[in-house]
Amino acid sequence: MCRMPALAATILTLAAGPALAAAPASAPASAAVAAPAGPVARVKATTAQRAEAARVDPLARAAFWARELEIDPRDTQAGLGLAVALRQLGRYPEAYDAAGQVLVIQPDNMDALLEAARAQIGRGQGFYAIEPARHAQTLDPRDWRPVVLLAVAYEQADRDDEALTAHRQALALAPSEPGVLTNLALYYAAHGDLPQAERLLRQAAALPRADARVRQNLALVVGLQGRLPEAEQLVRQDLPPDQAANNIAWLRAATARAPTGEGRSWTAVSRGGGS
Repeated sequence: MCRMPALAATILTLAAGPALAAAPASAPASAAVAAPAGPVARVKATTAQRAEAARVDPLARAAFWARELEIDPRDTQAGLGLAVALRQLGRYPEAYDAAGQVLVIQPDNMDALLEAARAQIGRGQGFYAIEPARHAQTLDPRDWRPVVLLAVAYEQADRDDEALTAHRQALALAPSEPGVLTNLALYYAAHGDLPQAERLLRQAAALPRADARVRQNLALVVGLQGRLPEAEQLVRQDLPPDQAANNIAWLRAATARAPTGEGRSWTAVSRGGGS
């Protein structure tokens, strides 16, 4: 199969979790993690307050967990919460650092290892995700999440044979997990096997836990095979009109072998495994 570098660079990719949003460009890098001043900042949050923090947006969560971490730098729950929030804001180096602080305290913390790998994959540095993903895999060989991360890390490191082996291993561990099927489909799509990618994505989309990202990946693969009306219908199911128009324009340009639709690119989110 021939590799498709343009597709690999712009493909809509999957993460098990909410779509990622960039932090506001006008905000300073430290804005989301500033701790409030005064004595209140020295009082750790209650269990109920921590549970409530899980329901707010990533920017607010980053501020909350940074405050908790400032009070107690050895608070691994706070470190993990901060790592997840920063990753969801697209602040991957900071997310990696937060996960690394947890790993200094607990080198075998599975969630911290997964977050470290996700952060490196998010910034496109899959080579550096291999070690934490492998470590996580040794802790629980039956857990599909580190295997999926390892597969994507191998892809980013241009180690395609190892990537395909890992994708297939993840599928054997979790054959009914939409993220596993989708990531394997995207591997095939990036290597030019669009019919195989479509087959896997249709299988993923039929599962109860499939979300909009699975259908958008299916729309992309269908559209790249020249079936634009079908792709457009899939795109419009889940995206607001402006994003749908952007993706449809990208597909039309791509199938016409034009550049990227007058500067447009396919709306994408980060790829990986786990939540």
